Amino acid sequence: MTGNCWPKLLNTFKKACNLIPVATLTTAAANSPKFSSMDDIHKTLKTSVCIIGSGPAAHTAAIYAARAELKPILFEGWMANDIAPGGQLTTTTDVENFPGFPEGIGGGELMEKCRAQSVRFGTQIYTETVTKVDFSKSPFKVVSDDRTVLADAVILATGAVAKRLEFPGSGNNGFWNKGISACAVCDGAAPIFRNKPLAVIGGGDSAMEEANFLTKYGSKVYIIHRRDGFRASKIMQNRALSNPKIEVIWNSTVVEAYGEKLLGGLKVKNVVTGEVSDLNVSGLFFAIGHKPATEFLDKQLELDSDGYVVTKPGTTLTSVRGVFAAGDVQDKKYRQAITAAGSGCMAALDAEHYLQEIGAQEGKSD
Repeated sequence: MTGNCWPKLLNTFKKACNLIPVATLTTAAANSPKFSSMDDIHKTLKTSVCIIGSGPAAHTAAIYAARAELKPILFEGWMANDIAPGGQLTTTTDVENFPGFPEGIGGGELMEKCRAQSVRFGTQIYTETVTKVDFSKSPFKVVSDDRTVLADAVILATGAVAKRLEFPGSGNNGFWNKGISACAVCDGAAPIFRNKPLAVIGGGDSAMEEANFLTKYGSKVYIIHRRDGFRASKIMQNRALSNPKIEVIWNSTVVEAYGEKLLGGLKVKNVVTGEVSDLNVSGLFFAIGHKPATEFLDKQLELDSDGYVVTKPGTTLTSVRGVFAAGDVQDKKYRQAITAAGSGCMAALDAEHYLQEIGAQEGKSD
């Protein structure tokens, strides 16, 4: 099969997913609309609440909204930002810090359970990526390639993607999730990292914080930085530089990751001398920032300097009344599954209160 066939094949599969009657998955959702013909494609739908996203924030919002009988429509995306439906957790093997799973749970399995719970209470899910929105007037428009949804309220839960470096051995076919990660807090306590030498790439506050965190578990932590100075705040630099378990490798970049089944070492290049040396580590953590999934908003909401949605402190309210934001798309500090889920609950409750205010809770969903 040639590479040119893949786009058509993926598009066909995507549409096929939407033709499966999601509502028949459980008895509780049996009365939800079924997508059984091509007539549903390119259709305009109406709903009280439209949710954009597929991670813990989105599905928690969907569960709360559905239980409030708001009949939410959720766009879970189709490889949006190159991530499968389910969000960042689908790229994580074991999740050990989500309450209720004392033995841990796979990231993909956790999101399958969240999705099933959303469906159970009647959430109508489309495996489509939202390409544009119109928040200039109510009802708001949410548009994918296949349909337009008119919604009285919108909850944004599109997340933020951890930035990753590309070099031989770093990708999904290399040692990603086999020693390479982008979240020390999420993965640092895993057995494969305990009492082993580890490395962090980055020079900002996040890199300093993650390096210090990893010293709880690793025998030694290297910070690899491409320059001869950090851009992190002085206080964060001092914490890292004064930690006896941290060593900085200045003016250097990683050019290759190698090992057998798990990461065993790195090829590190000094950008000044050109010399390449081996660094034996069992873990590598990218700490070079995140990119929030907000480009499709086309500047219709207030964003901060890094592109995150700005919300009113203590709420999920955005700069547009009736539009709410939850999860990592508005959280650059915590970025955890459990905090995302909590803010998803907040967004659903904020949306429900808003709908009660405008008197649109009843009879607004087809």
